[in-house]
Amino acid sequence: MKLAFTTLGCPQWDLETIISQAVKNGYDGVDFRGYLGELEIYHLPEFSSDVKETVRKFREASLEISCFSSSVRIFTTSKNELDHFSHEINRYALLCKEFNTPYIRVFGGSIGETNRHEAIEIAVRNVTEMLKIAERHQVELLLETHDDWTKCEYVEAVMKRVQSDHLHVLWDVHHPYRTEGEDPSYTWGTIGKWVKYTHWKDSYLKSNTKRGYQLCLLGEGDLPLQQIANLLKTEGYDGYLTLEWEKMWCPEIEEPEIAFRQYIGFMKRLLNTK
Repeated sequence: MKLAFTTLGCPQWDLETIISQAVKNGYDGVDFRGYLGELEIYHLPEFSSDVKETVRKFREASLEISCFSSSVRIFTTSKNELDHFSHEINRYALLCKEFNTPYIRVFGGSIGETNRHEAIEIAVRNVTEMLKIAERHQVELLLETHDDWTKCEYVEAVMKRVQSDHLHVLWDVHHPYRTEGEDPSYTWGTIGKWVKYTHWKDSYLKSNTKRGYQLCLLGEGDLPLQQIANLLKTEGYDGYLTLEWEKMWCPEIEEPEIAFRQYIGFMKRLLNTK
């Protein structure tokens, strides 16, 4: 298993800092979720006109870009949004080719007042269209356990309907446990056969917060992280364990210099523990 962090955790770092910190702390890869305030990074020179230079920098540092985490939502009833999301997937797919990156993360999205059955039908129809782009570029979309699609049965319903080699699951190990009360073994038993990538974070319940919980350094919360690590090892998972440190959304949490270093030490201990 390999270790990565998402750039959500270091919104003020430039490329040189991202690369140097990743190498210094012993990471295998970086997952791009925005760069210097721009979420759609393909608009930036580093990922358009100057992309060859960025590829060179990562190659020389022996770092992978493990995933491009997009803002794409597979549930939408707006044709304009769907067209925009399709364009976004195409742009990220081109970057995947440049960096030899296999994955593009997508969200399910908020379904609002739409009933679940109809929402699943719409999501399946939309992602089927998006997958035509992924298949053409030979990349894979990863549907994250997030927002209105955190409950594993909802993700399972989409996966069973679509059945594409170019659609898999990103298991955010935090969300189903924290917001749906799912035991990790149940989550894995439901969607594990599709999981190709994981996001890691920790938290503890805190009633006077908007989310109802407080993010914290791994091991300082109450998520069953050792159970999850043991489960992944037992099941033969060999993909990325990616720290999603939500510094962009939660500026009060520790600085990336602290969190990224702590994650490496914590995960190495976790993975070496039975």
